[in-house]
Amino acid sequence: MRKLLDIFRITREERLPALVMLIILVAMNGLLVAHYYGVFTPLSDDYWSLFIKKFAVSGFDPITYYVASSWEARYNVYRHPLLSFYMYVPYLINRGLMWLTGINCALFIVAAMQVTWSFYSFVFMRRIMSEVVGLRRNESTLLAFLLFGFAYVMLSAIVPDHFMFSMLLLLISLYISGVRMAKGRTFKVWQSVLYFLLTAGTSLNNGLKIFLCGLFVNGKRFFSLRYLLLAVALPAAFIWGLARLEYHYLVLPGEQQRHKAKIERQKEQRKKDAERKAREEACRKTAQMQPAKADTSPTTPSPKRQHPTPKRQIQGKPLAKGEFTRWTDITTSRTESIVENLFGESIQLHTEHLLQDIMRRRPMFVHYTYWWNYAVEALVAMLFIAGIWMGRRSRFLWLAMSFFLLDMLLHVVLGFGLNEVYIMTAHWIYVIPIAMGFLLRGLQGRWRTGMGIVVSLLTAYLFIYNVSLIAQYLL
Repeated sequence: MRKLLDIFRITREERLPALVMLIILVAMNGLLVAHYYGVFTPLSDDYWSLFIKKFAVSGFDPITYYVASSWEARYNVYRHPLLSFYMYVPYLINRGLMWLTGINCALFIVAAMQVTWSFYSFVFMRRIMSEVVGLRRNESTLLAFLLFGFAYVMLSAIVPDHFMFSMLLLLISLYISGVRMAKGRTFKVWQSVLYFLLTAGTSLNNGLKIFLCGLFVNGKRFFSLRYLLLAVALPAAFIWGLARLEYHYLVLPGEQQRHKAKIERQKEQRKKDAERKAREEACRKTAQMQPAKADTSPTTPSPKRQHPTPKRQIQGKPLAKGEFTRWTDITTSRTESIVENLFGESIQLHTEHLLQDIMRRRPMFVHYTYWWNYAVEALVAMLFIAGIWMGRRSRFLWLAMSFFLLDMLLHVVLGFGLNEVYIMTAHWIYVIPIAMGFLLRGLQGRWRTGMGIVVSLLTAYLFIYNVSLIAQYLL
């Protein structure tokens, strides 16, 4: 256990860049806390309605605020099987602080967790660049900052969602996998099970990435009967069985109760509508019985017939209407999704409809106002492709790329969450600076210096551009 915790120690060479990142993270989280302080700190009898109605930062969900305020398994248990349980200790801390302070402290507790997860994500990204890819210290620091310059990484670092915690777990898995590949060591069964339960418990599809780590690190040994049974089949069956039990015993009773309450509200509303119609009918009959009066008022033209506003499209046609297939999308344009959302909004915010939610007001596709936004997007794409080519013989790069390709299969090919694919940015975008790291490593002399300057300018631009827009939105 001591060795396991040693990886969280900050070394002397990491302290200065980590301190700078910490200051940025505290400042950005402070903006969000200040923005919602007056809304979310008063005690309430209905935290769910409060958080869901009032929180509005892109399409992120404030469920973590609710679970930390009034513990309940309200995450989708099939996508986040253990996340509610991970939040039980923060909930207990918040209950104690509520008793001491008289206010809801979920805002501060979640901000502290976000800062911690983001801080260590920065640290492990830097270690991947330095110890696994083999870059110089300043280059490793630069690419770690580049990661947090991406728009939806910075947003994931401040909003009350699970994405930054997921990214931390994935970066730790990549770091440990890279070190083990370099040393020729394999994963033991208990290590694979632990990483899988932590990662899949937070986001089920990311658990598949732990199996990919086992495949790349253990090689042929991955296919041994013992490893497949104990490190793959049993943990997968356990997490799925646990999700089913959690749904049956913790989620379903609440859903039934809410459904019953909804039916009662509908009955009450129908009763009120019937009473209103009866009153209107009585008034109409009374008016018919009275003698008609001559109308001497000037005639006014009848209003023009209002045509119904066309329904705003928020998702394409799914493969089917099953429990999971209803989230797929087979009709939305992939090209426009990649340009405007996947490699667009994820990296640079759009100034039009800034941080609006597609479920409320934001169109599915928003275009950039200025041509240079597309130029920056093209530059990032070209550096990414060049990095893949330079590192094409690295087993570690292909491990990272397997993470990326898995997400592209889910989001772009099958269309899971394609309408707001930028929300899932933290699950995959770290592969871009990793590829750029291989690009830098493959260059020498003035070419390497020149590429370092290009990446530095790109990082500075993304920080200034995205942070200024986020601050503008929150202020």
